[in-house]
Amino acid sequence: MWVALNNLLKRGFDILLAAVALIVLSPLMAVCALWIKRDSPGPVFFRQDRRTKHGRVFHMYKFRSMVVNAENMGTGLFNYKDDPRVTKSGHFLRTTSIDELPQLINVLRGDMSLVGPRPCVTYELGDFDTLNRRFKKRFDVVAGITGYAQIQGRNELPWDVKADFDARYIDLYRKWGVALDAYIILKTFAGVFARKDIYENKADGSLSDEKAAELANDEIIRLAHE
Repeated sequence: MWVALNNLLKRGFDILLAAVALIVLSPLMAVCALWIKRDSPGPVFFRQDRRTKHGRVFHMYKFRSMVVNAENMGTGLFNYKDDPRVTKSGHFLRTTSIDELPQLINVLRGDMSLVGPRPCVTYELGDFDTLNRRFKKRFDVVAGITGYAQIQGRNELPWDVKADFDARYIDLYRKWGVALDAYIILKTFAGVFARKDIYENKADGSLSDEKAAELANDEIIRLAHE
């Protein structure tokens, strides 16, 4: 009963805040769209297949902050400091997290929540059906724009640590409900204004970005299936 009530409140909370945020921030989003179009060739929005609750695939939207087809270049899904694929406008959008604002549309559609585990790219963790329980638990709930893992360290955290924090969020949510979501949203704003933990860290600083990304990707998939 408690969980069902909180899930209902959570959905109402998501719809209300996402709708209000889209209305209030629409002038800012329009300016960003114009800047992206003037700054580099390509579309304003970046669309990518991600996974949400039970592994369902959906199209997640962001403001485009990299050159077109960036995920098939260089370090792929990994973004280290001074990544040459990031555009001038994209650098600002990423450091301020404004690139994430189009995901408010995903929240209204029900693909995402304001708070939950960040949705992974469909192939990021390897084969979904064979994920171990440690990594699969994060798919027990709807993906979020921000989450418990993000207020602990954002991109600097390795994937296995993120998975543990995501599991911790699910357990805490069952106890605290939407009060936990409100706390995470407030902490997220504090982190955004501080512009902390934006880039991923290389395990070995002596490696090239491309080699570090390759090894990190292999390690993620190994941990997700061991």
